[in-house]
Amino acid sequence: MARVPDTLYATTDDGVSIAYQVVGEGPVDLVLELESWGNVEIMWELDALADLFERLSQVSRLVLHDRRATGLSGGVSFPNLETRARDLLAVLDAIRSPRAVLFGERTAGAAFSVFAASYPNRVASLVWNRAVATQRWSPEYPWGQTPDEHREEAAEARRGMGSKELGREWLLACAPSLADDERLAAQIARLDRHFMAPSTAAEWIRVESETDVTAVLPLLQCPTLVLDYEHSPTGAAQSRHVQSRIPGAQLQLISGDAHALPYGNREEIVAAVKAFIGRAQAATASATVLGTVLFTDIVGSTERQAAMGDRAWADVIRRHHTIVREALHRWQGAENDTAGDGFYATFDGPARAIRCALDIVSRVGEVGLEIRAGIHTGECEVVDGKRSGLAVTIGSRIAAIAGPQDVLVSRTVKDLTAGSGFSFDDRGEHVLKGVPEQWRLYRVAPEA
Repeated sequence: MARVPDTLYATTDDGVSIAYQVVGEGPVDLVLELESWGNVEIMWELDALADLFERLSQVSRLVLHDRRATGLSGGVSFPNLETRARDLLAVLDAIRSPRAVLFGERTAGAAFSVFAASYPNRVASLVWNRAVATQRWSPEYPWGQTPDEHREEAAEARRGMGSKELGREWLLACAPSLADDERLAAQIARLDRHFMAPSTAAEWIRVESETDVTAVLPLLQCPTLVLDYEHSPTGAAQSRHVQSRIPGAQLQLISGDAHALPYGNREEIVAAVKAFIGRAQAATASATVLGTVLFTDIVGSTERQAAMGDRAWADVIRRHHTIVREALHRWQGAENDTAGDGFYATFDGPARAIRCALDIVSRVGEVGLEIRAGIHTGECEVVDGKRSGLAVTIGSRIAAIAGPQDVLVSRTVKDLTAGSGFSFDDRGEHVLKGVPEQWRLYRVAPEA
């Protein structure tokens, strides 16, 4: 058995401990995350994974970490994309890594794509093994699963997560030649048990089934390598689809079959990663980021001002501004502009923007006001520390459509907040003034 490195902990901004390990002293920091397994100590027991880790640690300073609520990390529920990004920031800060290469498998790579778009100056390049943009089936994305299939998978996880029987099933599907290896099936079952509890596994499947990062792919600026296998059952069609949507992304097919133990043909994979990160230029300061914009304004403000008089209205406006700014501070938003009774603020992630908007909607009622809010996530230009661009225009147009006490969001916001506990009412497609195409919008249902 390989020597297991020391496990350390990074503390997130909300006080959760994230377990991580650092292996090797290579010239670049490389963060590796698998899709299906995660326990930084137990993973070393599987020879195939230990071999992969050791090979990568010879060409990098390899960083492994357990996602929140999995493995040795704290937390009570599987994290959404926004939380995963901030947890990774905590790990990178703890090891004093200014910039890292991200290497993610399937949906782990999807989470890394959001991180790379949100924090481009912290990412040197992205390697995405067997790329998956969403687990949700659609005519445009036929590799996903239907809601019934996801429910069946979640039910199976509740019944058998961590069992030897499920380990055998995994081997039969992914490494048929090893399906009769009882010792290996037991190892996989042990990995599963130390990865997450059955209830967490069911929640994880539900969150992944609702997540879609397709809208993020065109915004990626870092050099990106997509890996798949020459003998993939779909001809690497899903990886080709993802690669085609990332500007400048490369696709490299590894010899062999995807139906193998994790990271089959590891020697070729590591050689591909080493060559790619050697060719990829160091990231430079970026003028654009993936950002979330929030616009709010008071409903019927002109009529209220006329009825109350200027002096009384000025007092109401001061109280309104105090409520909004307290909410922005609470949910870590940045005030970009204030015009009369409206606010424009930005956030690193959409979930906090929604919670901030709901907070404001609730509290302004104390001073007899109603507001409307619009939220969108997209590419923002950064000029003198403030964000601008088409995403900002879209956010303002969405707010203009919202009704009293509505928090209206774009589909991108909905797709990126899976696992955040929100429910949404479909408000149909809308034309946004001056913005191309029609936009499907959703109203955030008030929290109970």
